[in-house]
Amino acid sequence: MKALVLSGGAGTRLRPITHTSAKQLVPVANKAVLFYGLESLAAAGVTEAGVIVGDTADEIRAAVGDGSRFGLDVTYIPQERPLGIAHAVLIARDYLGDDDFVMYLGDNFIVGGITDLVDAFRRTRPDAQILLTRVADPHAFGVAELDAAGQVVGLEEKPEQPKSDLALVGVYLFTPVIHEAVRAIGPSRRGELEITHALQHLIDSGADVRSTIIKGYWKDTGNVGDMLEVNRTVLEHLDRRIDGEVDEASETVGRVVVEAGARVVNSRLVGPVVIGAGTEVRDSYVGPFTSVAENCRITDSELEFSIVLRDSSIDGVGRIENSLIGRHVEVTPAPAVPSAHRLVLGDHSKVQIHT
Repeated sequence: MKALVLSGGAGTRLRPITHTSAKQLVPVANKAVLFYGLESLAAAGVTEAGVIVGDTADEIRAAVGDGSRFGLDVTYIPQERPLGIAHAVLIARDYLGDDDFVMYLGDNFIVGGITDLVDAFRRTRPDAQILLTRVADPHAFGVAELDAAGQVVGLEEKPEQPKSDLALVGVYLFTPVIHEAVRAIGPSRRGELEITHALQHLIDSGADVRSTIIKGYWKDTGNVGDMLEVNRTVLEHLDRRIDGEVDEASETVGRVVVEAGARVVNSRLVGPVVIGAGTEVRDSYVGPFTSVAENCRITDSELEFSIVLRDSSIDGVGRIENSLIGRHVEVTPAPAVPSAHRLVLGDHSKVQIHT
C-alpha cells in the first residue's frame, strides 16, 4: 500500500501566516502538522508516499526531504494549481499504479493515528473506505448520508442543506477502482474535481464503499481557532522535561518542556507548555496550552493559549492570549500618546464624554 499526501493549497483561512509559509508546516506543539500525518502513515506500515505540492513546493521539499526521517520514501508530484482532491488522484495515476493507497490531507490531524483503520482495510479490502465524524456545522465539509443499515448512499461537498451531520475526515483508503471514477467526473460548481463526486460515482456503479465513524479527536487545521485547539490537544499529552536552563528565581508547574539551549529567567511557566531550543523567557509568565518555538524572546510579558513561531520576540506588552504569532515577528508596546477626543459636531448637538 502506498500513500498520497496532499500538501498543496493556498491556506487562505490561515492568512497572513500562509502568505509566507505552507499551511501544512505551521507547527502545533512545535512540530509541523504535516509531520504528524507522515508519522501516522509510517506507523501504519506504509513505506512509500507521493506528496502533492503546489506553490509552496520548495518549502515542503526542504522540510520533508526524501522522507527518510519519517521512515518513508517520498516522491513529489507537482500540481499546477489546486483543482480538487480528486484532481490530485488523477495526476498521481502513474505514481500510484495499481496499488491500493491511503490518501491523507496534510493539514488534517487525527489523535491516535490510523494504524487500526489501515489494518482493517488491508483485511477486508472494500473498493473505498471513508472516515466520518459528527460535526456541529456540516456546511463547510463533505457530508455523507447513510441508510438505516449504515451503508453510504450519498455524498455532497459543502451542501447548502446537509442531509446529516457526518463530515468526511481527510483520510481515505482506495483500491485502484478509484482511478476510473476520477476520470469519469467533471468539475463542480467550484471548478474543482471533488472526491465526493468520485465516491458517489463508485456508489452509483455498485462499488463497495464503506464508512467508519471515528470517535477520536480530529481537526482540519484550516483556521487559527482550529490550530490553537489542536495545539491544546497535543500539549495535554506532554511529558514534563527540563533540558534547558531554569534559574532559581523561576517556577515551573505541571507538564512543562524546556528544550536544550532554552533559558528561563525570573519567570513562571504553568503547563502544559513547551519552550523551544534557543528561546529565552525573562521576567514573564507563560501559561497553559502555549507553545513557543525555537530562538524566540519573551520578556516582561504574559502569554497563554497561544502559538509563537520561531525567531519572534514579545517584549513588555502585558498579556497576550488566544493568539497565533508568525515567524520573525516583533511585538512591542505602542508609543505613549496624549489622550484626546477629536470631534466634528453639528449645531444643537449633545455629547457625553467619559473622562
